[in-house]
Amino acid sequence: MDENPGKTENLGKDENIAMLMAQVSRLMRRTFDEKARLLGMTRPQWQVISILSVNEGINQGGLAELLEVEPITLGRMVDRLQDAALVERRPDPADRRAWRLHLTDKAQGLLVQLRPLALDTIDAAQEGLSQPERDGLITAMQVMRSNLSRKA
Repeated sequence: MDENPGKTENLGKDENIAMLMAQVSRLMRRTFDEKARLLGMTRPQWQVISILSVNEGINQGGLAELLEVEPITLGRMVDRLQDAALVERRPDPADRRAWRLHLTDKAQGLLVQLRPLALDTIDAAQEGLSQPERDGLITAMQVMRSNLSRKA
């Protein structure tokens, strides 16, 4: 009798959890990108303003960590968002060399338009799943994230 019935090697070549998660993630990103492009936004820009909306006043280094990008990469992204009047840099009162990042009113307005697009994408991906299946999927993904975060 198999001691580990959920063992990954028991799955077909193209049906392992990592491949399926990667495929679903890619398709969700592509679907959202198509919708966001109509508003003149890219997914990386959306990610920056979305994460910044719940971390208002964070410095660039902290935001780069949250986004898992290099600080120089984030600096260029913030430059473009600042040029588009979506983000403003304000001096950090505790460190003259650092800047705190804040969303502008224009960015807040875009978030109001983009959030429903994100929710529509999630709903489309979950179409055909019952509420208990949706809840179970969230729970399973949270456990997996926790498992991998501990090991990282």
